[in-house]
Amino acid sequence: MAAEDCLIRTLCRPGDHVLIPGDAYGGTFRLFDKVMRTWGVEHESVLQTDLAAVARAVAARRPRLIWTESPTNPLLSIVDIRALAALAHDNGALLVVDNTFASPYLQRPLDLGADIVIHSTTKYLGGHSDVVGGALVLKDLAHAEDLAFHQNATGGVAGPFDAWLTLRGVKTLAARMDRHCANAARVALALQSHPAVASVLYPGLPGHPGHDVAKSQMRDFGGMVSFRLAAGEEKAVEVCARTRLFTLGESLGGVESLIEHPARMTHASAAGSPLEVPSDLVRLSVGIEDPEDLLADLARALG
Repeated sequence: MAAEDCLIRTLCRPGDHVLIPGDAYGGTFRLFDKVMRTWGVEHESVLQTDLAAVARAVAARRPRLIWTESPTNPLLSIVDIRALAALAHDNGALLVVDNTFASPYLQRPLDLGADIVIHSTTKYLGGHSDVVGGALVLKDLAHAEDLAFHQNATGGVAGPFDAWLTLRGVKTLAARMDRHCANAARVALALQSHPAVASVLYPGLPGHPGHDVAKSQMRDFGGMVSFRLAAGEEKAVEVCARTRLFTLGESLGGVESLIEHPARMTHASAAGSPLEVPSDLVRLSVGIEDPEDLLADLARALG
């Protein structure tokens, strides 16, 4: 979260407000709730798929930043970036988009009106689960100069080898993302018809509430799939423990497939808050392995 911390401390001052998604990544919530709040930056969460609710929150809070994700982590909600950018700019706010789930290959938020884009280079940009880093992409040169000063002053810079690993990953991003998307679509369709699965969250499914918006702003629907188990939390935990090709892990975006239980892992910090995730939820980062092997692994784990 170093890139996010640097961004907020550069652009915000004590007393400023930031609107964050009502289903934000757990680490984002933790950063605002446990770190930025002590520094005097306040936040409010609002479901950003509801533009009327966002407009009300903007009118009440007059935020410095509107912070969004699309798709969101882990509920795979889709936010209309164009509409959110217009709303932000009409009210003097900047729009920050965490584009980690989509990657720049699938979605280009600056072209959709965003002011700042955040990527965890640990994920799809690196692509091989062997580097930790983040990147900020900015439209306004003045913001870039301010951030470069803070980055240099605080030492938040990547080492040469980490930078080389990220550049290596960028070279295969397009090929990897095409395979991630194709495999994820196969997995989502298979899960949708499994009797143990109560619901599947994947924007590539026509029944997903954000499907049409995703089609309008994304090249494809991504490699992340979440689903809920009809039998509840213990079954979800059991499925995470039973897979073999899907490795239990909190990360995502690498060539290998990962599985996790968000309520106990990546989003444990949101427990008891309005951003708490369902306890019966499982999140998949679908890799580039043979899709038949992935489907067989999930079928065996689900029973």
